[in-house]
Amino acid sequence: MTNLEDVRRASVAFYDALNSMANGDDTAMQDAWIKGGGATAQHPIGGRDMGSDSVLASFSKVAEIAGGGDIRLEDQMINAGSDMAVETGVEVGKLIIAGNEAKIQHRVTNVYQKQDGTWKLAHHHTDLSPSMLEILQRLTEAA
Repeated sequence: MTNLEDVRRASVAFYDALNSMANGDDTAMQDAWIKGGGATAQHPIGGRDMGSDSVLASFSKVAEIAGGGDIRLEDQMINAGSDMAVETGVEVGKLIIAGNEAKIQHRVTNVYQKQDGTWKLAHHHTDLSPSMLEILQRLTEAA
């Protein structure tokens, strides 16, 4: 098996975990990421998380208010080395946040790292999502 095939599998695992999170379950997300301080994320709602504890906590918060959705990666391109890989593409679909539907369509860059012999996500970076930001703003104002 090549590194490229293994990275594709890690990507499938991440997007499966992302869809589980969209349906309120962040369990699979816990296994998709590297552990430690090297994990980072720049989310479609802004902000930057550093370290696996912070990154995973942010996905858990979304899972708490998520009520369904389907997010998939299109136009995937992967460049894989021996222990690092970069994936680019466009995330598309929808996410239900506190009963409100957000359209997902933004560019994404994912970085995978081999940790203990297994490919895991090390960094996830998307464009800002105006749809998600609008929903979160309304929820903040209503609180």
